[in-house]
Amino acid sequence: MTTRRLLMIAFAITITFVQEQMLLILPNVQFTVLLVIVFTSVFTFKESMTYIIAYVILDNMYLGGFNLFYMIPMFLAWSLIPISYHTFLRRTQNEYYLGFFAFVFGFVYGWSFIPFNMIQTGISNFYLYLSADIMFEIIMAVVGFVTVIWLFKPLTSVLQKLMQHQNLETSKAYK
Repeated sequence: MTTRRLLMIAFAITITFVQEQMLLILPNVQFTVLLVIVFTSVFTFKESMTYIIAYVILDNMYLGGFNLFYMIPMFLAWSLIPISYHTFLRRTQNEYYLGFFAFVFGFVYGWSFIPFNMIQTGISNFYLYLSADIMFEIIMAVVGFVTVIWLFKPLTSVLQKLMQHQNLETSKAYK
């Protein structure tokens, strides 16, 4: 990775983190899913995973420490986006496929926390936990779907032009 590519990753982390903190007042209303998909579309798999690892560490550090019951499912869930994008989604640029993926991801993200939170809180009834969390999962799924449908193409276009202007090559498939 060149210094310029590392700086692009650092800017991506900063943008993702700041927008999430600004929208923290609204539960699960954020552009994080959209931004992770957009940045994954222009980064290589290795760069995308670096971006995810750094973002998860920064987010957990800022929100009060390294709680493994929060950090592990968060890392696992966010890692699904670059893994999916660089494998079975085959680097698609179709905003409808990606919007559907973002919708499903809203539920997968919430479900990844269930076993960890049940252990941490001592709640043994799965359906009780799910009924308390389902509205937040629906919000995240709908917001992810809508933002990807509306903003993926424009943001990707701007980011690719910026990277071309900076003489940075966008990622090739399966790098």
